[in-house]
Amino acid sequence: MSRCLAFGAVVVLAAAAAGLSAPAPASAAEANIPVLVPLTGFLSTEGASQRDGAVLALKSAPSSVKVTYDVEDTGTAPETAVNALERAVSDGHVTAVAASMLGTQMLAMMPIALQYKVPLITVSGTAAITQKNNPYIFRYFPGDAVVKRAQVAFAVEERKVKKPAILYQTDAYGQSGHAEMLKALKRYGITPVYEDALDTSVKDMAPTLSKAKAAGADSLLLQLHGGSTALVLKTAAAMKLGMVIVAGSAISQPSVVALVDPKELAGTCGETGSSPLSAETPEMKTFLADYRKAFNRDPDAFAVGQYDGIAMALDAVAHGATTAAEVTKALSTMSYKGLAMTYKSNGHGDMAHSAVIICYDGKSRLPQIAKHYEYPGD
Repeated sequence: MSRCLAFGAVVVLAAAAAGLSAPAPASAAEANIPVLVPLTGFLSTEGASQRDGAVLALKSAPSSVKVTYDVEDTGTAPETAVNALERAVSDGHVTAVAASMLGTQMLAMMPIALQYKVPLITVSGTAAITQKNNPYIFRYFPGDAVVKRAQVAFAVEERKVKKPAILYQTDAYGQSGHAEMLKALKRYGITPVYEDALDTSVKDMAPTLSKAKAAGADSLLLQLHGGSTALVLKTAAAMKLGMVIVAGSAISQPSVVALVDPKELAGTCGETGSSPLSAETPEMKTFLADYRKAFNRDPDAFAVGQYDGIAMALDAVAHGATTAAEVTKALSTMSYKGLAMTYKSNGHGDMAHSAVIICYDGKSRLPQIAKHYEYPGD
């Protein structure tokens, strides 16, 4: 681990707009925000994006906030994440934690957060993490109840899907997305003609795609991590499957798209929380440039969500929330205009209530935003 100290400036909301009436303290407030994310294992690419988003926000802290942070790799084992969190909170004063995006790790970390009363800021999409009445969990990527609803709505309403096949990962992430897709499809009176749970170790996608085709599927709805998503797209193109494909958020990651030829992407769409490469606003364009300068690669929606979450916590500190308890209260009650959307808790720690659908034209790896969805109650 390495101890880092960062200073900087970031545009922050006025105290009134943030729901905090106290003015920023005259002397520098202190914030210790460890970054505990998966940097090795099957989620290393996504975890690196999460880390980079957190670190960029910490390095861009308000000038009135003195920031310290450690970065630690949680791998993919739940016990590794738990041990990392226990070390972090036992070291002393912790204001908040940038916590793993892996659902199984988040579920394991939640009792520690409750015990030490420390807010965990995450971009995990697993639905269950905000369904357990833990007041210290704050999710800044739209949960599966939001993005899966958008994914299905786009597939059915825009792509006229009637006989979908669902391919999902065997872990908590895959199971959560699978359950939410079934709920969303039920609203349209649609039952999948084929469903298959795939372990991340599966490399040959031809058998499952052949089974989906034999079942009469007209489309593939994916809830897969990056490597599996790329394999499905390449195999589908090689088989000339000809099905509508609406993928999960992995399709928004530049590192995943880089594994697939643009022609193999043609017509593929997917859900995500934001599309920084599309840079719809001046603020997102600035973030894109800063991220590229800092890390020499392109950001994805996970980086944006984690950036916004840490920026919101730092904004709370800048306006007087100097303890973990005060930051927890601020995150629970204030609203914050971030890069991707305006964030506000629904009472369960779900902060993000917007989703976008991106699509690829087969000519480049640059995604285009096809549709926005808003689900403020989720």
